Amino acid sequence: MSKKYRIYQVDSFTNELFLGNPAGVVANADGLAAAQMQNIARELNNSETAFILSPIDNTHEVWIRFFTPAVEVPSCGHATIAAHYVRSVENNLKPCTVIQKIGAGILPVEIKNKDDYEIVMTQGEIEFDEPFQPEINKEILEALRISDADIDERCPVQIVSTGHSKVLIGIKSREILNSLKPDMSALANLSRKIKCNGYFVFTFDTNENDILTTGRMFAPAIGINEDPVTGNANGPLGAYLVRHKLVKTNGKIFSFKGKQGEAINRPGTVEVQVEIENGYPQKVKVGGKAVIVFSTEVEL
Repeated sequence: MSKKYRIYQVDSFTNELFLGNPAGVVANADGLAAAQMQNIARELNNSETAFILSPIDNTHEVWIRFFTPAVEVPSCGHATIAAHYVRSVENNLKPCTVIQKIGAGILPVEIKNKDDYEIVMTQGEIEFDEPFQPEINKEILEALRISDADIDERCPVQIVSTGHSKVLIGIKSREILNSLKPDMSALANLSRKIKCNGYFVFTFDTNENDILTTGRMFAPAIGINEDPVTGNANGPLGAYLVRHKLVKTNGKIFSFKGKQGEAINRPGTVEVQVEIENGYPQKVKVGGKAVIVFSTEVEL
């Protein structure tokens, strides 16, 4: 028996149409096989599509799976924002906390509503790999087509994860950031070697007082040459900034706004909060707004 599936296109980390990061959302995904989800994600061709499913036990209220056009991934910041925005609109939710099951674990999502919904997700366990050895650093810089002179010397190049790992690369200027033209094939090949698919290049060089960092994220190994605005990059960045004492904090909470997407004309803003204990990051939350671009139905 066929079923009609409600499909949305949502721009996340923005409240303006055609900015931020577009995500697909299938609001009633029960009944879809993984292969069908992959086909829908490939057809929509967003960096990720979220599939909202019924819970499988009493540990959570909603189950969400995420697919790029090529593979399933354990977590996705902007698609989480999109999925819970759609769910909030469809169900006319009051401010609340929802417990979601995703590939990265069972985690809370806060639904806020002043003039419109804002979604705040708690990310997964914070994990730091050791900074890369010089030979890997060299390969990363060559693939990004930048030099040692471009690197912010305060920032070790390393993998950080809050559920979906990213290589963090701090550079000196927004001019360098916006002029990057990486060798995507080299980045993809290197991903298999270092077992990390995303490269988040960031700088403290911003032109807005309320923005701490600007960044760009490349993940060609999973079919995403450049992701416009990435919750799973800005979240790990928050933990990284605290861990390496690159920012001043009150010892308990550190909050900042990260901007991304300017170089590809899809700017958006991620709000990041890091909980700190004994000088170390313990928990990361990322939040933002969203706007529905269109909705449709597909019968399968």
